[in-house]
Amino acid sequence: MRIALFGREPKTQNLPYIEVVVEKLFEEGAKLGVYSPLKDAVEQIKQEELENLEYLVFANDEELKDFDPDFLISLGGDGTILDATVLIQSKDIPVLGINMGRLGFLANVAKSSIETSLDALFTGRFQLDFRTLLQVKTSCNKLLKPNFALNEITIARKETTSMITVHTYLNGNYLNSYWADGLIVSTPTGSTGYSLSCGGPIIMPNSDNFVLTPIAPHNLTMRPFVINDTNALRMQVESRENEFLASLDSRIHSFTSDTELLIQKADFRIALVQTELQDFPSTMRNKLSWGRDYRN
Repeated sequence: MRIALFGREPKTQNLPYIEVVVEKLFEEGAKLGVYSPLKDAVEQIKQEELENLEYLVFANDEELKDFDPDFLISLGGDGTILDATVLIQSKDIPVLGINMGRLGFLANVAKSSIETSLDALFTGRFQLDFRTLLQVKTSCNKLLKPNFALNEITIARKETTSMITVHTYLNGNYLNSYWADGLIVSTPTGSTGYSLSCGGPIIMPNSDNFVLTPIAPHNLTMRPFVINDTNALRMQVESRENEFLASLDSRIHSFTSDTELLIQKADFRIALVQTELQDFPSTMRNKLSWGRDYRN
C-alpha cells in the first residue's frame, strides 16, 4: 500500500504522535511519501532504522501524482485537510484525518486512536465518505487556481466598515439582494464552520444541498436559505470601495465590483476515510456539545 503523509511543519508536542504513525506504517510495510514540511520530523524518528527504509519526499501536486498513493493521511486540524484538497484536487485519493489541531470535524481521528484507525485502514474496515465541493468562475479574466472550496465560498467587504449588497441569481432568475457584511455559500461539510457561526443550519454531510448564509444582515428577515446543489448561483456585488473579497476556504482573492461570480457544484468530490470509530452524530456531540444539558 502506498501512503502519503501530509501536514504543516509540526509542533514539538505532536512529534511523538507522528512517530506512532510512521512506525505503524513501516510496520505494515507501506511505501511512504512524505510532504516536504514533514521531512525533518520524520527523519528525527529512529534515524538508524530509517537509513535502510525508502521513502519519497513530495512538495507539490505533480510530485504527489507521480507517487500515486492509495491514501493520504493528514496530520493536523481541519485546516490541514483543506490544504490537502488543493494537492489532491480530482486525483481520487482518499484522506484519513488525524487530529493534531483543535476542533477536528474533518480530522476526527483522535491521537489516542491512531493505531486503531490505522489497523482499520490496513484491514479494510472503513467506508469512504464522499464530500461535495463548490467551484467558482469569474466574468473577468482573472483565473483562480485552484477554483474550488470544500467548506465554503464567502463574499465579504474590503477595506470598509460599510455593508455591501450582494445581488444573487438562482439559475438565471433573481433571488435576492443581501445587504450585509457578506454572504456565505456553504457545502454540507462547511455547514459546521463559518456558516454555523453566522446562524446557518447544520446539514448532514451526504445531503445534496448548499446553504446561503448572510453575514450580519441589516434586514432581520434575511435568513439562511438551503438549495439543492444542482443549482447555479450568479452574484454581483455593490460596494462603496468598488472592491470586494471572495474567499475559497482560506484562500482570499480581491475583485472589482464589476466582476460577477458564478458558483456551482464542482465536477469532482473528495473522499474521507471513515472508520468504525467515527460518525457524524458522535462528532457533533463531542465537538459541539450538541444537545448536552448542563443542568443535569
